[in-house]
Amino acid sequence: MRQMLTIATVIAAALWIVGCDSQEQQAQAPKGPQSVPVDVIKVAAAPQAITLELPGRSRAYMEAEVRPQVNGIVEARTFVEGGEVQEGQSLYQIDAAPYEAALVSAKAELKRAEAALASTKATASRFKELVKSKSVSQQDFDQAQAAYLEAQASVAMAKAAINTAEINLEYTKVQAPISGRIGKSNVTPGALVGAGQAQALAMISQLDPINVDIVQSSTEMLRLKQRIANGSLVQPDNTSVTLILEDGTEYKHKGKLQFAEVTVNEDTGAVGLRAEFPNPDGLLLPGMFVRTVLNVGTDPNAILVPQKAITRNPKGQGVAMVVNAENKAEPRMVETAEVINNQWLVTKGLQPGDQVIVAGLQKIRPGAPVAPALVTKAQAEAE
Repeated sequence: MRQMLTIATVIAAALWIVGCDSQEQQAQAPKGPQSVPVDVIKVAAAPQAITLELPGRSRAYMEAEVRPQVNGIVEARTFVEGGEVQEGQSLYQIDAAPYEAALVSAKAELKRAEAALASTKATASRFKELVKSKSVSQQDFDQAQAAYLEAQASVAMAKAAINTAEINLEYTKVQAPISGRIGKSNVTPGALVGAGQAQALAMISQLDPINVDIVQSSTEMLRLKQRIANGSLVQPDNTSVTLILEDGTEYKHKGKLQFAEVTVNEDTGAVGLRAEFPNPDGLLLPGMFVRTVLNVGTDPNAILVPQKAITRNPKGQGVAMVVNAENKAEPRMVETAEVINNQWLVTKGLQPGDQVIVAGLQKIRPGAPVAPALVTKAQAEAE
């Protein structure tokens, strides 16, 4: 009897312990899904200057080849290679002796033609009176008149020959066609040069101002035109251009966009643009690779969100996680344009007032309850 009582006591104690454990487990078990704390920013629209960074290469504003226009031996070079030259400055002296002789000969021919003109003129004048009295035949008068006209033509030809000889003599002084910096000389004194030769004597480049040829994809150009057409981008009166040099420093002078090509390069699918920059110090040289930042306009209602707030799905589409009215994470498909100060410019998918999750994305899934904490964009970027 005592043994049965002891067994009953042990069983009762075990049941009491099991009951206590079940109550503790029920108390510790979660009653529902927990809200995940996340940081959010509130979307706002504000005017934003839109810039575009494009590659480019510097080109001389003007270039001119120095070429001989007469044949002869180069007697002297009268410039310093790599120096500045002025338009009309003498650069080379070609042997002028043959052209001086040609000029003297042309002047002598003019005097002979003028003497013949005087003689034929007098004869024609006499025959004009004599033919009236029939002292000479009409044929003799016609011949005298023709000789007079031929003498006039000879005088005109002699004057033209003098003009040609003077021009050729002037061409023996090879002058600079434009002002600028001249390169190396391709000939030395004693070289034989000729009009129409393939090799130029030297090259002159005008470097102040200087041009920068820019390359822009036709897709990007088309997108900008569409944004201007639908009013999401207000184009400025003058498109200013900032230059970034090869070493990463910013060029101190601003440039202006001059024009855009009217055709697309079939090989590259790009459109050529040209900007003009002041170059008073000669820092920019032709052929330098640079990066240009173009101010293409102002977006009056730009929406910017930190880059880390936008993810990409397997199709490459942008996705932002937004807190809805029920404080749940809701995926939102968005379209983005360029990056501005580490922020995406969102053109579609978000509205002012939306709360976009910027921190805690790895801990949530679509439809999960969240506990949003509002932060500024500066705080979001710092995190």
